Amino acid sequence: MVWLIQAVFSFIAAAAFGVIFNAPRKMIIHCGYVGMFGWLLYFLFESNWTDTAQASFVGAFVVALLAHILAKRFRVPMIVFSVSGIIPLVPGGSAYNAMRNVVENNFNEAIFFATRAFMTSGAIAMGLVFAEVMMQLVFRFLRRKRIQEIVE
Repeated sequence: MVWLIQAVFSFIAAAAFGVIFNAPRKMIIHCGYVGMFGWLLYFLFESNWTDTAQASFVGAFVVALLAHILAKRFRVPMIVFSVSGIIPLVPGGSAYNAMRNVVENNFNEAIFFATRAFMTSGAIAMGLVFAEVMMQLVFRFLRRKRIQEIVE
């Protein structure tokens, strides 16, 4: 039951940010799916095997891969899907707790939460970059293969 609730709310969050970022109307549902799959993988990894940074990396990697695939499929910019899909993974709670503890002069707690937010943000960025590099390598391979078929 927890999985279903996580899926529904992450779908709503990603789709709502698709609306806020003026994604094309036909793509809003797909934005929701991208965010939902990224969040569900994050939730699966974070609750069973890894910490939040590694789980965020996996979630961001999947979001970027899905964004690439959907961008090619529907011929829209990749950013339409990736920006709204990455929203459920953003560590807003840790950043909020870091700032709250700074205001309350609990600097040890603030450093803990700030480090966690920083590591998660870095993992999200690395997941997006790694997926981009992987997709560029796949496209280059497919392009070379197509050229070789034409030459032969």
